[in-house]
Amino acid sequence: MAVIAVFNQKGGVGKTTTCLNVTAALSIAQKNPIAIDLDPQGHLTLASGIRNVTSSTSMVAFFKSQAPLTSLLRETGRGWQAIPAALELAKLDALLGSDPQAATMLKKGLAEDLSLTGAPIMIDCCPMLGVLTLNALLASDRVLVPVSADFLSLQGVHRLDSALNVLEQKLKRKIERRILLTRFDSRRKLSHEIYGKLKERFGSMVCETRIGENVALATSPMRGQDVFEHAPHSPGAADYHALAKELWEGGFFS
Repeated sequence: MAVIAVFNQKGGVGKTTTCLNVTAALSIAQKNPIAIDLDPQGHLTLASGIRNVTSSTSMVAFFKSQAPLTSLLRETGRGWQAIPAALELAKLDALLGSDPQAATMLKKGLAEDLSLTGAPIMIDCCPMLGVLTLNALLASDRVLVPVSADFLSLQGVHRLDSALNVLEQKLKRKIERRILLTRFDSRRKLSHEIYGKLKERFGSMVCETRIGENVALATSPMRGQDVFEHAPHSPGAADYHALAKELWEGGFFS
């Protein structure tokens, strides 16, 4: 069971889009993935087509009432299961922030409830380094960092890398990560420059696959669909298929 956190502290970089469509690509490849929404905004939940979520049927119940993760799994109708988020997750920093054991709750829960499934688990993280994200990072084997092809995102990934380096020292273990360039426009010189700078700084941590700007990627979540269901022949679907293949063959999910 590989646990992958999809994380970036900057919004608008394709974090949820990436978590959704990598999960969908793994499902198409019959890997039976599980997606966990740890963002109080619940965008992954909505994009997965899950509705009528309450605190008692979401990750809130796990953190507040120790509900088993298996009891919170929902079928998406697309070949994978998901555990939804609810807005009340935003209160967990205030509720659990003083508890030194709070950051390890998800790691223990996954080991107790989902380890026997052997399924790859994708976690859509909150874009803040609080209790929720720490739970995801401590529970994860690896981190996938989407970065959009613009100057501010490039600066942000350097800060994020530094934050993960500090966390590595505290955890006394390496946090393996891959950086994914999103919103790539092959017609723009800036996109190529940013990709080059990422490769220069982070080398093999940068995915060879780049996710291009594509209307289908923007419109599919509005319909509660992944890009493969919404527009299976679109460039966006091709990009995420290539990404999942690259990550799988590179051992990222093993």
